[in-house]
Amino acid sequence: MNINLTGRHLEITPAIREHVTTKLGKIKRHFDHVIDINVILSVDKLKQKAEATVHLSGKTVFAETDDSNLYVSIDNLVDALDRQILKHKDKNSARRHDDTSDQAAAE
Repeated sequence: MNINLTGRHLEITPAIREHVTTKLGKIKRHFDHVIDINVILSVDKLKQKAEATVHLSGKTVFAETDDSNLYVSIDNLVDALDRQILKHKDKNSARRHDDTSDQAAAE
């Protein structure tokens, strides 16, 4: 899994990088087929924004969140990505299960 971290109007400190990497590990535990993740952290006056694009095998997932605290924004972003990826995983497993049951019924 390749993580690309970018800061707009923000310097990416080692603490921020470690926090993002640790939180994104949650996604890797739930779904193994992650190709790469692009994370953009930005500051606009009082709003701390985090957005990410996750490239999976067969799908691209995007989420963005904002909050007054950057770390809360990152946590909310990972939660949103995790929900979308688990939904994608469930759909794929349901499709595969339906395909195998259809093939068994045809035989």
